[in-house]
Amino acid sequence: MNASMTNDLPVYDHVHGTGPTLVFVHYWGGSARTWASVITGLGGRDILTIDSRGWGRSSSLPGPYSLQQLTNDTLNVIADAEIADYMLVGHSMGGKVAQLVASAHPNGLRGIVLVGSAPARPADEITPEHQEGLSHAYDSDESAAWARDNVLTATSLADTVKTQIVQDSRSSAAAAAAEWPLHGIAQDISAETSQATVPALVVTGEYDQVEPTDVLRRNLLPYLAHSELIVIPRTGHLIPLEAPTELVSVIESFANSLSAA
Repeated sequence: MNASMTNDLPVYDHVHGTGPTLVFVHYWGGSARTWASVITGLGGRDILTIDSRGWGRSSSLPGPYSLQQLTNDTLNVIADAEIADYMLVGHSMGGKVAQLVASAHPNGLRGIVLVGSAPARPADEITPEHQEGLSHAYDSDESAAWARDNVLTATSLADTVKTQIVQDSRSSAAAAAAEWPLHGIAQDISAETSQATVPALVVTGEYDQVEPTDVLRRNLLPYLAHSELIVIPRTGHLIPLEAPTELVSVIESFANSLSAA
């Protein structure tokens, strides 16, 4: 595994294996290690994971922390790692980043997997009042644990995973933590998402309270040119941590279908 960081570039890890490379972009509150169990299940594949600007090992990087900056960072990391054939796997906030990357038609991108993704068009529930409340979700260890247990997950997790979720949600730069709930979550990117032409797999949790399946049907699928929706039973929003085995299976199937195309 190669870990790299250059000037003003987010920290990333590149595990070399068989292609196409799977490039993982994490959720608001997560880090590259959010994907650890998924990566274990994808043993042998070429994998690139990123600690997004302002989060995890990239928490000291300066802003801005906007969706466009995260999109530019993702493209710059892919270029820095010299990856020319890849799929993007974006979770929640990372799914919105993946949509913007795909809309830029970068060379080498085969497809996108949108896991519990923020939709292209914000849901009606995203009001200024909701955004203000959400911006305080990670203010303390206690509030982060409450969000984890009452909003983010629908399954029982190991204590080590529960601790990791709180640690990651509390590890960000303050401005990075505020950017998504106060700005990024409400940004309408439906025009950009509609420009993406690569195949898309939308993966949603049956009990996801953050990005419910019906919201994704209304506010995401109509803007994707070639898409398929898969619902993972009995899981909440943190699919990479709650149902990694099931997620590995759908990613593998999608990757194999793109390779065969």
